[in-house]
Amino acid sequence: MVNHRDHDIEKNTHLQVDDIPSSEQDVKTSGRGGRDYSGAVAKFDPKEIALVRKLDWRIMPTLFAMYFLNKLDQNAIANARLNDLEDDLGLVGTQYNTCISILYVGYLFAQIPSNMLMSSKKVRPSLYMGLCMIAWATVATLTALVKDYAGLVVVRFFLGIVEAPFYPGALYLLSLFYTRKEIATRVSILYAGNIFAVSFAGLIAAATFKTLDDKHNMHGWQWLFIIEGVVTLAVATVAIFLLPDMPLNTRWLTEEERQLAHERIQRDTVGLEPSKGARAGFMQAVKDPRLYLLMFMQNMHLSATSFNQFFPTVVSSLGFNTIITLVLTCPPSLVAGVVGIFIGISSGRFNERTWHITIMMGIALAGFIISAITLNTAARYVSCFLFASGVYAVNSVILGWVSATLGQTTEKKAVSLSIINVASMASFIYTPYLYPKSDGPKYVIAMSSNACFAFMTIVSAWVLRIWLQWRNRRLRMENEAGGVFYAY
Repeated sequence: MVNHRDHDIEKNTHLQVDDIPSSEQDVKTSGRGGRDYSGAVAKFDPKEIALVRKLDWRIMPTLFAMYFLNKLDQNAIANARLNDLEDDLGLVGTQYNTCISILYVGYLFAQIPSNMLMSSKKVRPSLYMGLCMIAWATVATLTALVKDYAGLVVVRFFLGIVEAPFYPGALYLLSLFYTRKEIATRVSILYAGNIFAVSFAGLIAAATFKTLDDKHNMHGWQWLFIIEGVVTLAVATVAIFLLPDMPLNTRWLTEEERQLAHERIQRDTVGLEPSKGARAGFMQAVKDPRLYLLMFMQNMHLSATSFNQFFPTVVSSLGFNTIITLVLTCPPSLVAGVVGIFIGISSGRFNERTWHITIMMGIALAGFIISAITLNTAARYVSCFLFASGVYAVNSVILGWVSATLGQTTEKKAVSLSIINVASMASFIYTPYLYPKSDGPKYVIAMSSNACFAFMTIVSAWVLRIWLQWRNRRLRMENEAGGVFYAY
């Protein structure tokens, strides 16, 4: 069942933010070797603290930069729309919306087999993810060459296929190296790459359009795809040497660090089981009913983030010109990124998920309602801060919950993360059609739908909390001496 180990507590050791006792409840339950209600243990060993710091300095900046460029390349089309992309390519009706949604069809095909391949240990994750990044950089750059609707659809479809391995792969890598109390913070930093990409995409586009539009016989939107694609290609080359592989074979860790990295995840896993291969991990995942509740929760959450692909369009409904609109997209996303990191730290410190999701999605719900019911410019701009901060903040909490709940084997964890990511990304196939131009400036259909999505995210979080509390009671009956239990 679960391996139990005593943990030597070293005094006078500098602790990290995710090591601070979260509450009086944690202190009271520390009679079981410093464990909290779920059996999670704070770090006190100087070697473990040094290891996590080393991992942070190598892994987190690399994954952040990769995700920043992933979303920058993916969402460049949203800013290109403001530079007459539709007119230049002759897009009419819902053709632009189709170009948005087709990318996620490519995502659906590639994510699950990609994570199964990574967990099979047949490829080096560092090399595999770096090569995938080179591939998407190439496809993103080629978007500048499309001449019509058909060309754009084809490029977007293949961009989805080559970008698909990154995000579930990054989540899987984080789950291999970080414990339940640590992972929410790291996922929030990773996801901040997405949020900051939305923030700076408008500024980058504004500068590109202002300086390069119609230069050398190319439109500003073409230069945007070229510049962002070339930068992505350069970062991909460096990432190959910075990313880790598995805990036991990462090249830039010492033998002692590799063993410690492996053992600390083993002792933090609920219901640890021996690995039986990628196919067995797939079957373990699909047979676990909790997978489907988490899948629904994340689908509802990402459905509520559908404004991401249309953020410049939503902000343009405030009535400003193109350059000011692009600049105004920056502050709400920057604030959302900072809030997201804070929520990730808080969730990890308190080892709590449900209330964090409830409060932040409640804030988002209020923002969506305000945006749908008023045309007041100030109120609508404030609503952008509310729904962006509320929705983006809970991503790390939900995905940390997935790896902590469905991580009995590394293969099951990898497949679960990819399945849930696929199911949630499926929302981006249909949500673009909630934003027809004819529904502006309020976009009542989209905003009211987003409010419903936020509410259902909250409901599903509470259902899972009750479910895990029931499961923990069963585990305690089977093991009265205490052990590792599900966090909620």
